[in-house]
Amino acid sequence: MKVHLIDTNILLRAIQRQNLNLRSLAREAIKKLFRQEDSLCVCPQNLIELWNVSTRPANVNGLGLGIPGTQKNISRCETFFRLLPETPELFQEWKHLVSLHQVSGLKVHDARLVAAMNVHRIPSVITFDIDDFKRYPGITVLHPQSVLQSE
Repeated sequence: MKVHLIDTNILLRAIQRQNLNLRSLAREAIKKLFRQEDSLCVCPQNLIELWNVSTRPANVNGLGLGIPGTQKNISRCETFFRLLPETPELFQEWKHLVSLHQVSGLKVHDARLVAAMNVHRIPSVITFDIDDFKRYPGITVLHPQSVLQSE
């Protein structure tokens, strides 16, 4: 059994209705990993980011789902994915990563996901934004398309 972190952009694409191709790709990759009996994980940060984008109005790059729809999606995530615990080591690992790799701006959020992966020994992340994770050695970065093409 393989273990993967699911990036927030995969969760968002799986629920959004604007781009049906990306929605289908995200959902099919998740389904395939479940069929393979892989362990799929999320961090509290993923769910916080999901809440942020889901409740933000569509005219400011959000999904405009409102609180009830967002609560439903968060609950689904908690049902389908293993929620990794927040630990004191996470901050220290994040601080090490951002210093070592000179991370700044919005990319600090990805560094926190990598910190969680390192602390919890999660070897791979499924994401549409593969370039955001390439700076971190020791993790495997998988695009949903590569998940679907793998044996």
